[in-house]
Amino acid sequence: MAHRIALASFALTALGLPSAAEEVNIYSHRQPELIQPLMDAFTAETGIDVNIAFVDKGMAERLVAEGNRSPADLVLTVDVARLIDVVSAGVTQAVASPVLEANIPAAYRDPNNQWFGLTTRARIVYASKDRVKDGEVTTYEDLADPKWKGRICMRSGTNDYNVALTAAVLAHHDAAYTKTWLEGVKANLARKPAGGDRDQVKAIWAGECDIGIGNTYYLGEMLADPEQAQWANAVRIQFPVFEGGGTHLNISGVAMTKAAPNHDAALRLMEWLSSDEAQKIYAETNYEFPVKPGVAQSDLVKSWGSFTPDTLSLAEVAAQRPEALKLIEEVDFDN
Repeated sequence: MAHRIALASFALTALGLPSAAEEVNIYSHRQPELIQPLMDAFTAETGIDVNIAFVDKGMAERLVAEGNRSPADLVLTVDVARLIDVVSAGVTQAVASPVLEANIPAAYRDPNNQWFGLTTRARIVYASKDRVKDGEVTTYEDLADPKWKGRICMRSGTNDYNVALTAAVLAHHDAAYTKTWLEGVKANLARKPAGGDRDQVKAIWAGECDIGIGNTYYLGEMLADPEQAQWANAVRIQFPVFEGGGTHLNISGVAMTKAAPNHDAALRLMEWLSSDEAQKIYAETNYEFPVKPGVAQSDLVKSWGSFTPDTLSLAEVAAQRPEALKLIEEVDFDN
């Protein structure tokens, strides 16, 4: 089997024994089945095998412990914070690639070429089709308005996606404003933060709240699930913007490990993932937005409407995360 999705798949590389063909070993925060269509297409085109190990937690710590003996060539993550965690641990290397620089806008890659975004997803509002007028949701700042009191559902404020959103609020305003904003949003919650993004859609369907905060792609996944489709059909996606800015985006992305025993093959895969072909597969399979300009969105994603992405670089937003998390904890958001 070309793709061996298991830790055992790295045995030959880890032991330093020769392998029969070129390969790339990936540690992935993302479930392997979500990226398998991409890897299948890459192998079909290049003959390079791709081995994926799912590493849900402790990726940076694992790479530190493995050091130069690590079999991993690349890490794939969701959320820019996880990419930065790995980079900060000193286990990645800079990648100089004119292809990546040409295909990936500067806002979605590290200024020092340590990480690269592969897709974007918007942090948006799910709104009840019955109880919220189309266009009634306008800005992120407006979510703190008392008109939404008892009407908002969301997952934990300390969840990576919500910390990133709060960091973006902080980057647009200041600490005093952001703390007041958090207090306002908290006062508007219909219930204590709980569950994941899909649970917020279910709560809207059940009438527990009118709007919820979540990522765009979850709606696509729910519509593909017979049990959850009825929840998803109860809401529409609304794209808030920051005052004077655009809609907050985050990324899924890739970085090359410092060890990278298969450097050249890994670089080839990185560059291929930014190509038109790969970006189209990403868009169709995972209901995300291609990071490369000019690649078409899937029909479903396109049906959610157009929006203006925020212009802040993700590196700038990520730099605000520690202060954002501190403010979330100060207002005791989840209680």
